[in-house]
Amino acid sequence: MNFDVEVPDGLQIGFVLLVGLLSYKPEYQQPIVDAGVPPYLVDFLRVHKAGLMSQTLVGLLIIIVDTITNLASTNINTMNLIRNEGGIPLLVELLEFNDSCVQRTAAGALRTLAFDNDDNTNQIVECNALPTLVLMLQSEDPTIHYEAISVVRSLIHTSQNIKEVVLEVGALQPVILLLRSSCLKTQKVATSLLGEFATSYSCSKARIAQRGAIRPLVDLLMSSDELLCAMSAFVLGMLAEDSDNQVGIAYNGGIEPLLNLLGSKNEFVQHYAASTLSFVAYNEDNVVDIIKAGGLQKLLNGQFLLQASDYVCRCVAMILKRLKENIYGRVLKHLLNLMRFADKDVQRLVVIALAHLCSPNDHKTIFIVNNGLELLLDLLESKNLKQKSDASAALLKLSAKATFVSIVDAASPLLSSKVYLDEQYVNNPKLSNVTFLVEGKRFYAHRACLQATSDVFHAMFDGGYKESEANDIEIPNIKWDVFRMMIRFIYTGTVDVKLDIAKDLLIAADQYLLEDLKHLCAHAISQDIYVDNVSLMYDMSETYNATSLRNACILFVMEQFDKLSVKPWYCSLVCRIAPSIHKFFSDLLTKPADSEDH
Repeated sequence: MNFDVEVPDGLQIGFVLLVGLLSYKPEYQQPIVDAGVPPYLVDFLRVHKAGLMSQTLVGLLIIIVDTITNLASTNINTMNLIRNEGGIPLLVELLEFNDSCVQRTAAGALRTLAFDNDDNTNQIVECNALPTLVLMLQSEDPTIHYEAISVVRSLIHTSQNIKEVVLEVGALQPVILLLRSSCLKTQKVATSLLGEFATSYSCSKARIAQRGAIRPLVDLLMSSDELLCAMSAFVLGMLAEDSDNQVGIAYNGGIEPLLNLLGSKNEFVQHYAASTLSFVAYNEDNVVDIIKAGGLQKLLNGQFLLQASDYVCRCVAMILKRLKENIYGRVLKHLLNLMRFADKDVQRLVVIALAHLCSPNDHKTIFIVNNGLELLLDLLESKNLKQKSDASAALLKLSAKATFVSIVDAASPLLSSKVYLDEQYVNNPKLSNVTFLVEGKRFYAHRACLQATSDVFHAMFDGGYKESEANDIEIPNIKWDVFRMMIRFIYTGTVDVKLDIAKDLLIAADQYLLEDLKHLCAHAISQDIYVDNVSLMYDMSETYNATSLRNACILFVMEQFDKLSVKPWYCSLVCRIAPSIHKFFSDLLTKPADSEDH
């Protein structure tokens, strides 16, 4: 058919309808173009662009514009052909048509023609389409503002230089308002555009925030659509490069949803949430809000960290580092005030966070002067399993920062450097002036050495007891190997305590008041503490006043909370050792910190 000849209206309408239907099929699109249809479609727009139209012609106009969109959607040559035939100015004029369906389809055609086509994009802008598109952005009809914002995105996507023109014609505020559109697709495009603006111009970050974008972006973090959540977190991250916006995000309730998104299984959501939080945490004004939102607990959540990417783990480490660096001065003062006067839930969050984040130099102020230790111990005896777990972890962290680094280290002895005799004199009759009877066998020793080391031996030999005159002194309750090792320690100041003899040697050391030897024994015994014997080990430490073993048991109870808490006797154990826990941490936290590296 020759489309240049005048076609009767009936045939013309039928032809347009047929071409319109075929244009939806990809396999027919190129044959339609090859048949010379696009110029005919543009001519139809030109003929019918003015004047009143019947509903039939309006419907036909919509079909023709949709057909142009379909034919140009995958073919750059067709895009150029429509431009060369003069189609773009005609489509721009249709944006102001008095029928919303025509406006919508014209915007859809312009969006397609602009995509990745610089010449078409430039002509659309030159035809002054942007002011009309900005007006369409403000339409209450979701289908209108969606198509309008999609055209703007295509223009910007194709030519970055157009961003500034878009901002100059007043598009920013309408785009921000569209964050609250009822159309999910519109929300996504609006969020994407704000990201484009924020990444291009540093001044735009402040402008976007000042015009009210932060609150709706925060609301979008709670969307059920994961892509929209990720996009919103990304834009907030761009805005958070500005220090005032960091505070604005917190003020508008952004911290809690960002923390929640860290647990998302979507890697992009998790990635952008972590990145944004790392900026928000940089500002000391946000530290208290992060802690009150339970941020410390969420950041330390082991299960979450197991699922996180390396990037997210680095962000979490950075957030924790920034929080720690900001726990001083007015921030610390604010937290102390909350710890004392806020409601119980906030007190709990604050004291646990301070245990993990504060400087050792502030331990006494926080946990002794301001009763933070009492709060932690109350949580340890709580009926709430999560609170018990948090308190155990917090106390363990405090002990590590203050002095000790492990359970075994808690029992490590600080031995005297004194050495009175060489090992060769152990059970050596040479110069011996006292003999002990141990398990029926003679054991030779030297009074002066024993007296100088043990108050019990000193009293025995110099206190008017019968042993002071006796040459042979019976030792009825100590085995030979144990006694020999005890004397060897007295003579040399050191001994290698094996686990199989450690308990008996501890009893002997307690009997003869040899504190350094008790430390050695406790060190060996502490390496054998496990879940089912920790209660017995604690009883042993109490019976023989083995402080370092008692401390090791206390730290074991803190460290192995998950395994111990399922035992039926756990609560009674904690109640029983609570006074010792209190004394241990009170003593520990009143000691001056050696350095920040503890």
